[in-house]
Amino acid sequence: MDIHQYRIIYFLGIGGIGMSALARYFYRSGMMVSGYDRTPTTLTSMLIEEGIPVHFDDDPKFIPEHPDLVIYTPAIPKDHKELQYVIAKGFPLKKRSEILGMIINDGKSIAVAGTHGKTTITTLIAHLLKSAGENCIAFLGGISKNYHTNLVTSGTSFKGIPSYYIGEADEFDRSFLQLYPDIAVVTSADADHLDIYGDINKLRLSFGEFISHVKKGGTLIFKKGINIHPENVDNYSILTYHSEGEADFYPEKIRLKNDLFIFDLVTPSGVIPDITLGLPGKFNLENAIAASAVAFTIGIPDAIIAQSLLTFKGVERRFDFQVITKDFVYIDDYAHHPVELKACIRAVRELYPSNKITGVFQPHLFTRTRDFADDFARSLELLDELILLEIYPAREEPIPGIDSTMLLDKVKLKNKKLCSKAGLLEELRSEKPEVLLTLGAGDIDQMVKPIREMFLR
Repeated sequence: MDIHQYRIIYFLGIGGIGMSALARYFYRSGMMVSGYDRTPTTLTSMLIEEGIPVHFDDDPKFIPEHPDLVIYTPAIPKDHKELQYVIAKGFPLKKRSEILGMIINDGKSIAVAGTHGKTTITTLIAHLLKSAGENCIAFLGGISKNYHTNLVTSGTSFKGIPSYYIGEADEFDRSFLQLYPDIAVVTSADADHLDIYGDINKLRLSFGEFISHVKKGGTLIFKKGINIHPENVDNYSILTYHSEGEADFYPEKIRLKNDLFIFDLVTPSGVIPDITLGLPGKFNLENAIAASAVAFTIGIPDAIIAQSLLTFKGVERRFDFQVITKDFVYIDDYAHHPVELKACIRAVRELYPSNKITGVFQPHLFTRTRDFADDFARSLELLDELILLEIYPAREEPIPGIDSTMLLDKVKLKNKKLCSKAGLLEELRSEKPEVLLTLGAGDIDQMVKPIREMFLR
């Protein structure tokens, strides 16, 4: 089925990061696009400014009379009035993941999977290809700080098929099983989304199934040592990467200058010397190695790889510096899993070993908080001071006994406290932190601008 046959497309949950990238794609393809979301955000405001109508009332009167396609996100509750109306009318209805698959499976594609690092690696791959002049379309799970959008394109008119589609392969709800890439990257397979999978073994089996979707003659690139079991290995090439040990791609002669990594990149055909990575943090070094492996595989010249790593500015809400002054540093990060929290806090500690680090964390999902409470506690103990917000429920209903008080009790820190989102600014004003982190995947992002402005006064 040709996805471009549709003319009128309606989105339920248009303000989601993945949904808004699709909305932008279809709108720029010349289709009539509109949609619903629960609350106004910076992203919905940007869509409206670009010409895409967005409303915030759950009312079927806003749905076009005869939409050719309705795209929805699993975050939309089943009793949503507009969703029920669409179902009752029999309008064509598909999940976001199905539509992404229909688009990128139609040509050559690069898909990045893993429980951590997907967005940064996908965005860096897009930057590498765009810098090399490749005709690509990239659907991102965050806003690129180089291009200020989550839909990155390079010289395409949206007519015909680009040289490469690039997308994130999301393991939530087994969405990545909709994708059949030419190049697949797998960064990690840590326990997550256990409300969907039940246990980590089933999660890893799902990763194995995703890998089996790599097209014949394609390439699988994965972090050496992660616990996955590639299937159909005779169908595709396998390459490995690592940031701290030998693999097909790895760094050597690593050194720091002005808090940035300089290194030589070892590849299967030689060494790219003296690369400077434009982002701090050891986890970003690993992300850069993964993205460089993709660039090498498709034939991007060494000089462009090196230059692109230097000029990459990163992704909003991924180790995102908001304020840097002589007496105060503020970093915002999307970290919402214990492994991500640990990596982020350790990276900050490396940069500011002598400063008190205060973290504001908003847990995301009751099930994730329940399943990883002890792991969250151990990660948060790497802070000097913790300010814990209430759990952001997203798509979930509360679970008895699972709340932020339960989590706070497990954290073995002297300086820790609960705080409401409404009271956060006043709390920070009285605390006067030296290095401040805001952490989480919920609506804590709404606090970033007010915090930044308060400390810049």
